Amino acid sequence: MIKYTEEQQQFLIDNNYMRPAKELADLFNEKFKTNLTARNIKTFRGNHKLNSGLTGRFEKGQKSWNKGTKGLMKPNKTSFKKGSKSWNCDPIGTEKWKTHANRNDEGFLYVKVQDGAKQHNWKQKHRLIWEQAYGEIPKGYKVIFKDGNRHNITLENLALVSNSQMLILNRHNLIYSEKELTEVGINIAKVMDKINEKQRKWLWAKVLWCNLWNKAIKRKNKRIRRNNRIDK
Repeated sequence: MIKYTEEQQQFLIDNNYMRPAKELADLFNEKFKTNLTARNIKTFRGNHKLNSGLTGRFEKGQKSWNKGTKGLMKPNKTSFKKGSKSWNCDPIGTEKWKTHANRNDEGFLYVKVQDGAKQHNWKQKHRLIWEQAYGEIPKGYKVIFKDGNRHNITLENLALVSNSQMLILNRHNLIYSEKELTEVGINIAKVMDKINEKQRKWLWAKVLWCNLWNKAIKRKNKRIRRNNRIDK
């Protein structure tokens, strides 16, 4: 704990009002050749119930931090440049490549389908082409490029697969640069997924049967214990 002289205490009290803790600490150190910190000032104020009068709001007559810096703030790469159009000012039908922040690839080609600034006003072009031909894409499914080329956005190069089928395709490297080979890979993935689905159903049936069997055993044991208590 810091021990202040009467002169030091009086100095802090006299210079307390409307001074930030850091500024008051600097004044104190300059006068008394000490190394007081802003935290020490705050502790002193709390112990002596001193109110600096600072509310945290911009007070009348107080100088702004950026006063006199007009024209000194240089634009950066995210600054809106004069004459450029924002994302939501593009006309319907505009196409743009969009990259995800956590990926290094070029992303997908998007098409603006309606006005507004929200993300759902833009759709991936390959999904849009598929939906125009076959209807809405079911939940749990995705559209892939048969030859792996995202620039080859044609209906003949697109295929609809489920998330589980996509997992099999990636796990067994069944997507090729030749779309004919990928079509074969998709058929293999569908067969494997069907087998996995039957195995999953059989496993769940076995788990259900075991649960029912355990409940039946518990009920039987409960009846036996109850009958034994009655016989006694």
